[in-house]
Amino acid sequence: MKQHNLETQLVVCIENEDYPASLELRKIYQVIPDAHAAEHRLIRVIDESDEDYLYPADCFVPIELPQAAEKVFSLA
Repeated sequence: MKQHNLETQLVVCIENEDYPASLELRKIYQVIPDAHAAEHRLIRVIDESDEDYLYPADCFVPIELPQAAEKVFSLA
């Protein structure tokens, strides 16, 4: 899925115990909105390969970046 939402949503990883090879603690990830996944307490994030995957929502905390930094993520 390479078509991303225009409104950039970002989260930071706070837990990776079950996914040490896939998630990095303290790393910022871009979110792909997915209502069906959210119903199951999952979140869809984009990794370094520019692909999206589902993870438990409690592995992340939503964040807001300063506008200048957020522009960098919206270009992805």
